[in-house]
Amino acid sequence: LERRSAPNVVAILPGSDPKLKDEYVVFSAHMDHVGVAGPRGSGGCRAQGADSICNGADDDGSGTVAVVELAEAFAKLNPRPKRSLLFLNVSGEEKGLWGSEYFADHPTVPLNNVVADLNIDMVGRNWRDTIVAIGKEHSDLGATLNRVASEHPELNMRPIDDIWPQENFYFRSDHYNFAKKGVPILFFFNGTHEDYHRPGDSPDKIDAEKEARIAQLIFYLGLEVANTAARPKWNPDSYKGIVSAN
Repeated sequence: LERRSAPNVVAILPGSDPKLKDEYVVFSAHMDHVGVAGPRGSGGCRAQGADSICNGADDDGSGTVAVVELAEAFAKLNPRPKRSLLFLNVSGEEKGLWGSEYFADHPTVPLNNVVADLNIDMVGRNWRDTIVAIGKEHSDLGATLNRVASEHPELNMRPIDDIWPQENFYFRSDHYNFAKKGVPILFFFNGTHEDYHRPGDSPDKIDAEKEARIAQLIFYLGLEVANTAARPKWNPDSYKGIVSAN
């Protein structure tokens, strides 16, 4: 028998409103990857020549960095957002969403006070002016995102719906553990590529300028959600199919 542990990293920026500060907007990403090729590898990691280390610059170094950058940007605001912000980098996503599952089952804040999870997983590659926001159709977060993007044309970043429904990506990243417990979510994702779970997913292939614009879009969205009096709302049919089904 073997026992191992891996951390989740959680930070909170307290809100400025006396009442709304007890509610939280979560920004999440996963900081693990699939490791090395061979019997102890996971996620279909395959060596390329002599290189057996499956790098994770896009999956999900890109999301991990975005969460840290968002925390830094929000910390500089004066006044702070009305709701509190929770920045969450989890482990074990590649093993089966383990870290986010543990957090959702053992939250450090009351989960019914979490108004939204904005999850960031693989945002450093592919198209320069488009970001897929999986889950847009399931809550009014989708309409809010569309409005925020239209208010910031300088970002040149257009959020679109899930274009790979057959891949079931909605169920394959950490936001899902929030969604099935009733938290409205959006999953920011630029799709897979030839280096997915391969050694070629290296930092030199990250489009940092594009990722910065995605992070800014998520910043403005998070600020909107944190400051609006009403909490995000599920679409009733989606709530019935995703939350009530669990």
